[in-house]
Amino acid sequence: MAVPITAIYVQEDDDWAVTVTGQGRSLTARAPGIIAARDRVDQFVEELGEVAKGATVVHLLNGSALEFTAAYMTARLTRPEAAPVDVPKPAAAATTAEAPADVPEQPAPKPDKKPKAKLTADIGDALTAARPAPPVPAATSSVKVTAAATTPAARA
Repeated sequence: MAVPITAIYVQEDDDWAVTVTGQGRSLTARAPGIIAARDRVDQFVEELGEVAKGATVVHLLNGSALEFTAAYMTARLTRPEAAPVDVPKPAAAATTAEAPADVPEQPAPKPDKKPKAKLTADIGDALTAARPAPPVPAATSSVKVTAAATTPAARA
């Protein structure tokens, strides 16, 4: 049975101290944040050897794996504050109407072409507008009905 490796995290001001214990050894390091400390634990696990690579690593903060997970995921999912971006002011634009040399000149539109049909502003109006009903042909019949006696009482 594989013995788990324990990683204990302790916050010290802005830095994190981490101690990894497993395979009969104990390794300690400091990191500038919890994410960097977690990465350092992965490096320590690799240093412990081939047997340690498949072992379970238990990460603890204040003795709790749940507390470590909450702090680690908060750090991973929180966006860092963006530094203000200095946008350089554009150089004075040229007032000439010349096109840049690398862009070919575009042909002028043909004036004799008629514009294509425009769609209605709201296609729903066209779908719901009442249409006149098609004319219904007058009903005519050319069938004659004759009564024939088919029962013995009717024949008499």
